[in-house]
Amino acid sequence: MAVNGGRSRGARRPTLEEVAARAGVGRGTVSRVINGSPRVSDATRAAVEAAVAELGYVPNTAARALAANRTDAIALVVPEPETRFFAEPYFSDMLRGVGAEITDTEMQLLLIFAGSDRERQRLAQYLAAHRVDGVLLVSVHADDPLPDMLTQLEIPAVISGPRSATETLASVDSDNYGGARSAVEHLMSRGRRRIAHITGHLDVYGAQRRVDGYRDALRGGGLAGADELIEPGDFTEEGGRRAMTELLRRCPDLDAVFAASDVTAAGARQALREAGRRIPDDVALVGYDDSAIARHLDPPLTSVRQPIEEMGRAMIDLLLTEIATHRPTGTRDRERHQVVLATELVERASS
Repeated sequence: MAVNGGRSRGARRPTLEEVAARAGVGRGTVSRVINGSPRVSDATRAAVEAAVAELGYVPNTAARALAANRTDAIALVVPEPETRFFAEPYFSDMLRGVGAEITDTEMQLLLIFAGSDRERQRLAQYLAAHRVDGVLLVSVHADDPLPDMLTQLEIPAVISGPRSATETLASVDSDNYGGARSAVEHLMSRGRRRIAHITGHLDVYGAQRRVDGYRDALRGGGLAGADELIEPGDFTEEGGRRAMTELLRRCPDLDAVFAASDVTAAGARQALREAGRRIPDDVALVGYDDSAIARHLDPPLTSVRQPIEEMGRAMIDLLLTEIATHRPTGTRDRERHQVVLATELVERASS
């Protein structure tokens, strides 16, 4: 039978105590080395790491998590139908950023959809069992019960954009107001004077801020912001097509459109083409997100770039901070973090 320094299949796992004995240190010192504590000398760290390698010791992360009342899992909760999640680049970009950042941790990521009442009820039961250490909540509407539920369950949470100006949960967002304002100022600089806006869901605070930026840009440029030039949308392509059709019926003299998302702008483009309007000759068009859609439209779409992947990374960083500093309700004395990232207008042929 061959003999080697490794463990044979089915052999008993070496214990923390055996690693400590091999390294000539205490059990607590081994634990500190394994958990990356800086309170260990280089020589001691080298001795422990050598003992770990010789014995083939594998830390029992499940036991550690249980002892610390941790699950080492984070839930990314999307209170939208799955069809919307897979249709809109915003969500895939957000997931890419979250996934890239979480790979540097020991956390597992769970993707959970909660677009219906039944799904929300199942989520509530799942979270009440404390099966995750924290929650990332993406695409939150003003009347969504999930944020308050997370607060009641005392689960650390970060949301992608506040629900209002008085948000109490930690959040990460882009500068919706500034992005919208830059889009409209760009259109005015191109000589456009009848600039319409197709909004996003107006129960989403970010969509409200884009309307504010649109209005203030017009006011700053000496143009009257007529309500007839604003048409509600829902961030979808079909919503953009419907809204554009209504705007053309109501305001046939419009010469520019700022859409609340690139997907919405794609729908608006379809309606403009059907009405025989040339882009940008007759009507200039600007979107929001600077997704792949913007680059692939004909003509390529001018769009406000928001750093969606960076937002996902920032949400993970902020949530890990929330988890590490979490205290029971009523004992927290620190302000919630509200992170706002800059946007950038990317000019293309549509405007």
